[in-house]
Amino acid sequence: MAKGKQPKVAKTTIPTTVTPASAPPNWPVFKPPLPVVDLTLDVLVKDKVVVYRNFWPQSLCRDYVSFLKTLPLTTTPGKPKRGEAVRVNDRYQITDQRFADRLWLETGLEEAVLAEGKGQKWGGEVVGLNPNIRIYRYSKGQYFDCHYDDSNHISFTTQDGQQVTARTTWTLLLYLTSAADGCIGGETVFYPRDRRNPKEATEVAPETGMLLLHKHGDDCMLHEALEVTAGEKWVIRTDLCVAPRSR
Repeated sequence: MAKGKQPKVAKTTIPTTVTPASAPPNWPVFKPPLPVVDLTLDVLVKDKVVVYRNFWPQSLCRDYVSFLKTLPLTTTPGKPKRGEAVRVNDRYQITDQRFADRLWLETGLEEAVLAEGKGQKWGGEVVGLNPNIRIYRYSKGQYFDCHYDDSNHISFTTQDGQQVTARTTWTLLLYLTSAADGCIGGETVFYPRDRRNPKEATEVAPETGMLLLHKHGDDCMLHEALEVTAGEKWVIRTDLCVAPRSR
């Protein structure tokens, strides 16, 4: 999709039901030890979109891109089902509680997130990350049209071994490439008031190692991933999970 095109946008959600891979891969270790800097929250849209820059160092991002290229990625269909947004990219999906826990516990993310209002900011008591791990690769000409991310209820094992039904509240996107790595385009763009209006948009260019969090569910902003015009955009996706309100 060319950057300037303005197709009609329907208010729809994107289903996350995809047949997962059978066994988790042997993810590379996090080296150097994380975090490499103090994680500072940068608010782009109040209560909606935030980032942690330098969440991963460039060297670790390069290691992961090399590893992710060995995974069996699947290209999404060019023609979506009715009510779905057009998404053209390559993806891999796996349920992996251990890797989700590593991202939460071994990166400084737990401390950084819990320091923000003791969970009030995130829609509840944050218990970790969604074990549904998704890998996205956007090559030249690939994009994700305007859509909303839905909130989901999942079976979740807490750090103390308790089994709970958690709710996802914020989408987490970890960018592994950027213009510095030859990736041109691929900006994530957020629109207020459920309409695609470039004058009101908040555009987030990929930064290598940057973590972007945006609220989803009923409060999700309309957003899209613009077309990549050169290179590759690699992203690790999961979600923040909060405990049931009755907990």
